[in-house]
Amino acid sequence: MLELRTTSLPVNYAETAVAIGKFDGVHLGHKQLIHELVQASEDQLLSATVLTFDKHPDAVLNPGTEPASLIGPTQKARYLSELGIDALVTIEFDSALAKLTPEEFVIAHLVPMRAKLVLIGNGFRFGVKGSGNIETLKELGKTYGFQARAIPSVMFGEVPVSSTAIRTALLAGKVDVASVMLGRNHEYEGIVEHGRKIGRSIGFPTANLARSSEGLLPVDGVYAGWLHADGIRYPAAHSVGTNDSIEAVPRLLESHVIGRDDLDLYDLLVTAEFVEQVRPWAKFESMEVLIKQIATDVQACKQVLGE
Repeated sequence: MLELRTTSLPVNYAETAVAIGKFDGVHLGHKQLIHELVQASEDQLLSATVLTFDKHPDAVLNPGTEPASLIGPTQKARYLSELGIDALVTIEFDSALAKLTPEEFVIAHLVPMRAKLVLIGNGFRFGVKGSGNIETLKELGKTYGFQARAIPSVMFGEVPVSSTAIRTALLAGKVDVASVMLGRNHEYEGIVEHGRKIGRSIGFPTANLARSSEGLLPVDGVYAGWLHADGIRYPAAHSVGTNDSIEAVPRLLESHVIGRDDLDLYDLLVTAEFVEQVRPWAKFESMEVLIKQIATDVQACKQVLGE
């Protein structure tokens, strides 16, 4: 997959079918959109290209109000690549972009991409103050040589699958619900850092993931899941929180690989996969009570994972 930071594609690059969006999460709705993109590009001999943005528009338009991202840029690129696209173009959402009229946006970004087909999700808006919609895009397409189509939302019960709905589920600890809407288990990935090694001293060593890791941490609690490292998937108990039963520290993810105390994961890039919350966060009155609870948590995780 070709990755670019500009809509000026290489010379002699094929004409394109373009899907536009933030694609935060690359959830089931996004997957349906990309499926339509890839199918159409194959039918029309076009390059399946995704045009996305480096940040949520509110980060520029209303700083401080933008929602936390479900996934990071590395995750987004990987998930989209797995869906079979040919190119991923990520452009900066800045004040200049926000001020473009819909036609100026088309001229600046879709024309250089030699777009022949443009797909967007239901409700997608573009141009200054969100003034452009699918009808605008269809009209502009008549002038600039492309067709445009909106892809209907995928429904989860009576609710459209959306990044907002997934974020709400994760922040309520409902990682299993989020996983259904994502079409895969939610993941958090980063480098394993050295911690205080308290877990090892009480018989439950943990891998501490750097706070620069990609992915949205679910609400504080203990989760059954998997830890991927060096191509191996280990059953794991993931603890998300502040560890204030021992000492107040910033919020982080600590992952205990069930049944293993011999692993050296330091400085490795690992992925924590969430399956189900086994209990919410709690503070414990003593180390003895905490150790007993961790043992109970590990057994609960083993049961969830079928280990």
